[in-house]
Parts: sequence; structure tokens; C-alpha cells
Amino acid sequence: MTEYTPVHVGTVTKYVVVESFDITPADLAVRAYEIAKGAMIKETCFGLVINGKEEEVDRIISELRTIDPDHIFIKDRGFPPGDPRRCRANLGGARPGYHGMEQEMTIIPYVSHGLEVIQTRDIQTVPAPQNPLEHTDLDVNRLKKLIEAQES
Repeated sequence: MTEYTPVHVGTVTKYVVVESFDITPADLAVRAYEIAKGAMIKETCFGLVINGKEEEVDRIISELRTIDPDHIFIKDRGFPPGDPRRCRANLGGARPGYHGMEQEMTIIPYVSHGLEVIQTRDIQTVPAPQNPLEHTDLDVNRLKKLIEAQES
């Protein structure tokens, strides 16, 4: 095996995963190309791979997340795109970590839904937490109101 010399010293690589019916990886890529200053942008079926100096990558990601914050997720990637230690062109078949990401893609729609619900929920309907050391009886009428609040 040949020794690998890192060519991307001082850079980070991050996945930008999009889970939305309103925005596509291509939409994100176009915006990322418009605002990128020296970072490498690679469009994928699930979103983008962004490689560059940490400050630049973070700046691009912050801007992209404003488009649809409940449906855009970020994940660190340990290797830059094309790295022969992880590139499937060199390894044959799915790259290591692909099947884990495939599983995560089945879960993030639920996370997106939860984030949307949190945005629309009236915080006033949730009772303030009580001191767990203080025991008080729960009034039946209060219990009914709590159940009704949960059902609506």
C-alpha cells in the first residue's frame, strides 16, 4: 500500500444533508457556489460535501442553514472528498460509513418534523416544571386540562 500524504492540512470537511420537499441538493449547491470563497463544494444525492478552511466552511454552512433550518443538517466527515483511504473508486463498493449514513437518512424526517412542531407549539400550554422534592396532589380538573392540552 502506498503511503498517503495529506494535501488538505488545516481544512475540514462537512456533510450538509437536506431533507425537504421544498429545497434540493442542487438548490443548496447553487447557493453554496455563489457564496463560497475558496472552499470546495461537491453536490451529492443527499446534499453537499464542503471542504475548506474551518472558518469558511462554517460561514457557508451558517448561510445555507438559514434557507430551511428545520430540514438542513450538518455532519462532520473525517476525510476530504477523493481521499484514497476512503474513496470508493479505490476501495470498490460502498465507502465505509455509507450504510450508517443511509440509516440516518431514514431518521432525519422525524427530527425535521419534531423541529417544526416545536416552532409551532404554544409554550404557554406546557406547565412549568415543579420542584421534584415538593410533593403536591394533582387536582382532577388540572389533570383533565393537561390531557386536553396534549390532545390538541
